[in-house]
Amino acid sequence: MDIQNLLDKTLPGLGYEPVDFEMTPQGTLRVFIDKEGGITVEDCVTVSNHLSRLFIVEDVDYKNLEISSPGLDRPLKKATDFVRFAGQEAKIKTRLPIEGQKNFIGRIESCDGETVTLSFDGKTAAIALDNIDKARLKPEFKF
Repeated sequence: MDIQNLLDKTLPGLGYEPVDFEMTPQGTLRVFIDKEGGITVEDCVTVSNHLSRLFIVEDVDYKNLEISSPGLDRPLKKATDFVRFAGQEAKIKTRLPIEGQKNFIGRIESCDGETVTLSFDGKTAAIALDNIDKARLKPEFKF
């Protein structure tokens, strides 16, 4: 069975958002989760215990399971991510250039479900979601 599909069906029922997952060449399955207010060690333990049992039943092949927060520079993958983090800074790399540029760092202004509006250097760019290769939040530290 598809791991992403399993995570999408299981984790929201436990109160968590599946952010991403990766399988290393050594067989470690890393699952990144989030929830409003952030992730604690106890959240990681809860999800690890649940997924360990689920993966046995669903015959998911892995050597080690790691559960983690996505971190301050969390990846942005879905339209709902861009809506949730509107007003925050992000780094976006596009597949195809927009006005000769593929790398953007700016503030997420909005997302209508198909296009992200990003403001940077006094300009704005409308970036189609299907043109985004990678996107991450850019942590802002205020002293």
